[in-house]
Amino acid sequence: MLDTNVQIFDTTLRDGEQVPGCKLNTEQKIIIAQQLDELGVDIIEAGFPVSSPGDFNSVYEISKIVKNATVCGLTRAVQNDIKVAAEALVKAKKPRIHTGIGTSESHIKYKFKTTPEEVIVRAQEAVRYAKSFVEDVEFYAEDAGRTENEYLARVCEAAIKAGATVLNIPDTTGYCLPSEYGAKIKYLRENVTGIHNVILSCHCHNDLGLATANSIEGVINGARQIECTINGIGERAGNTALEEVVMVLKQHPYLNFTTNIKNKLLYQTSQLVSSQMGMYPQPNKAIVGANAFAHSSGIHQDGVIKNRETYEIMDPKDVGVTESAIVLTARSGRAALAYKAKKVGYELTKLQLDIVYANFLNFADRHKDIKDNDIHQIIESSGLYKEILSA
Repeated sequence: MLDTNVQIFDTTLRDGEQVPGCKLNTEQKIIIAQQLDELGVDIIEAGFPVSSPGDFNSVYEISKIVKNATVCGLTRAVQNDIKVAAEALVKAKKPRIHTGIGTSESHIKYKFKTTPEEVIVRAQEAVRYAKSFVEDVEFYAEDAGRTENEYLARVCEAAIKAGATVLNIPDTTGYCLPSEYGAKIKYLRENVTGIHNVILSCHCHNDLGLATANSIEGVINGARQIECTINGIGERAGNTALEEVVMVLKQHPYLNFTTNIKNKLLYQTSQLVSSQMGMYPQPNKAIVGANAFAHSSGIHQDGVIKNRETYEIMDPKDVGVTESAIVLTARSGRAALAYKAKKVGYELTKLQLDIVYANFLNFADRHKDIKDNDIHQIIESSGLYKEILSA
């Protein structure tokens, strides 16, 4: 029977850092790595050591300070890459080498200009060589999403025979539909000899906005590791967002999956990564966006004021957000205005509220939203300021 715990493999410092303009120095990477370790991620992919002296140094320094998580270094299926990664990981308490090669027809034919059989040989050699340095070796079949399932199964079987402990099945181009990606994971579980002795991993990109859905479908079909980034940052349209998959699994207990993530640290971690990289998530970003728990429609505001669960499936405190936000706009109703007025010190009667609300709508039509300080001005211009204060 499959374990129900899903390991969270964070690649913010590797795949996430590949976003143009988000380059981090070693000191910044260490700060983020410490936060990820505190957050409870199981694996931190700290970088691609052979890519530059700076990346090598970052992986080396992170390896020294991470207390709980496995520290992982990425390589190609190239001996020098693997050797350099092993050197960078030498201080890690729990080191992992992540090596692999492209397996789709496009990669084999145009990128490597070789044959499918030669790719299998190179995959085996890379895993076997990595295994000579560390016990924990993850193999990635790049562009597995567009790789024919029967051939992918052969590659995975060869990697297992060479000593791989984790098999990463990336939807590198974000092309798969959730049903297709889930079926691919299911096919591998049913057709690869030795598959039950390794962990299957999802690494999904978000080119069509399906990264989170694909990762969850992968888990439902037998994967037990999700590769993701804070805020969903990464190449092109980004990677699977860590905060999204963690909360999907938490909010759907009938799926019967758990993670080791301390979800109350999610917003704090999001803010840290954003500030270090200088790139904040869009306001409507799920879980950690500025508007994730904000309500401006009068109907929604009235419902949330009466009972938060009418329009919120998560308690904001569960992800580290202090409280839901009632944002006053021209779409807000009397209930929201009364609620916000009370927050800044005004207890309005029904008659007073009717008068203030008419003035509020005129004000709101001229402004995008209304701040707390504006409420004082609205009430004062309604001619009720002294009456309300003396009540």
